[in-house]
Amino acid sequence: MAIEYSPDFGAVAFELGAKTLERWLLKPEKPMNIVLGIPKERAQDERRVALSPAGVQILGEHGIQVIIESNAGIYCNFTDLAYSDAGASIATSPEELYEQSNVIVKVSPPTLEELPLFQHGQLLLSALHLGTITPHLIELLIEKNITALAFEFIETRDGELPIVRTLSEIAGSLAIQTAAKYLETNYGGSGILLGGIAGVPPAHVTIIGAGTVGLFAAQDALGLGAQVTVLDKEINRLRRFEAFFNRHLVTAIANEHYIAELAKKSDVVIGALSPKQKVIKPLVSEQVVQSMKTGSVIIDVSIDQGACFATSRHTSHSNPIYVKHGVTHYCVPNIPSAVAKTASFALTNTLLPFLLKLSGHETMSAILWKSHSLRRGTYIFRGYVTQKVVAELTGAPFREIEMLLAAS
Repeated sequence: MAIEYSPDFGAVAFELGAKTLERWLLKPEKPMNIVLGIPKERAQDERRVALSPAGVQILGEHGIQVIIESNAGIYCNFTDLAYSDAGASIATSPEELYEQSNVIVKVSPPTLEELPLFQHGQLLLSALHLGTITPHLIELLIEKNITALAFEFIETRDGELPIVRTLSEIAGSLAIQTAAKYLETNYGGSGILLGGIAGVPPAHVTIIGAGTVGLFAAQDALGLGAQVTVLDKEINRLRRFEAFFNRHLVTAIANEHYIAELAKKSDVVIGALSPKQKVIKPLVSEQVVQSMKTGSVIIDVSIDQGACFATSRHTSHSNPIYVKHGVTHYCVPNIPSAVAKTASFALTNTLLPFLLKLSGHETMSAILWKSHSLRRGTYIFRGYVTQKVVAELTGAPFREIEMLLAAS
């Protein structure tokens, strides 16, 4: 309901604020009883789990109850007994877990099969994957009054994306391991050893994006002895790369000319665009892909946010590659799942500080008001989308979260 302005509005607002303050001071509300649910991941080939047993134990020591679905950590060799010994309750079905939890923490975005399990008013913390987001997902979360937070948006005061950075470190390293494998003759590659040997030149690796993925991909490629070129649209990011690697790699601005020229001579091209930017159209055209050498390899790490290459389409760990124009394409959105145990430990380490912020507050609104990072990470609150990029992609109604919090 819209509030009309009147001359007395300021006085009324002051009076209401004073009464609210008085109520908080004289009758402090009891903190929320946080019951955190960790479901087994059901997205295709998703083998990670949001928390390790050690993470569960730390949350328990801070008064946060954890329920975990049976066999949620099976691919990481985390047994139900290990979770139980750490203090978690074991749910025998997803229905039981969702019914007993008021906070759901998972790795991948909710699947269509999982959406009916959500209870009205729950808090969801997971990845979002802007490249695959649908209006239907957002509509259903809004209908159930879910407060939804995404790994991609959780940001510290200095502008860092800590959860994204952790997962990007793993993805960057795996991108090089994967590229080296698919260059091998047995996989239909050009038969080039990534680092070369004495008297035989190494492979040429081009990385599009000077972010965390690009940093770790460049580090591993250089460590193996490859020739590395990094492209980005921001000159300052390229300067940082040159300084960090002591000019042991080549940098260039990511424009059509340099991309086209480098693609012709590259054995590996890695798409590593920043998750902060909405990918409107692929940076690398199909014509450029056609010009690449037969047996070369494309690794599109950006596929979960939007394709970096015009020829990219989603693949999976079960069926990771396809060949188009003689070029092997690897476009798996959840690359870190290939090393599920390492990725789950890393995710636990990064998530814990934010999960601990959930305790000691009376309401969801209080949690978001007190925590800058969780507030920045929210994309649905009080029936509105609170991230412009999500609203633009889905057509859902948008409101600034600070406005919604002030009105709650």
